[in-house]
Amino acid sequence: MENLEAELKQLIINTLELDGISPPDIDSEAPLFGGGLGLDSIDALELGLALKKKYHIHIDTDSTELLNYFASVKNLADFVSQQQKIL
Repeated sequence: MENLEAELKQLIINTLELDGISPPDIDSEAPLFGGGLGLDSIDALELGLALKKKYHIHIDTDSTELLNYFASVKNLADFVSQQQKIL
């Protein structure tokens, strides 16, 4: 799971063009939105598209769990892992 978290951190950095940030700078349990990285809704859309493209996963935008999935890198790694098991 640590490898997936590292991959996701790099994906976030590359997708959102977060200059001056490296994967170790991102705490896996820190919030991605608001505090932590301070991402916004546009960032969420870009990140969602990047996740779909890289991991070929389905993201149900009507899911009540969606906010939880994108709450932190750790949660995102759990979500991607679960989705890959379904495929």
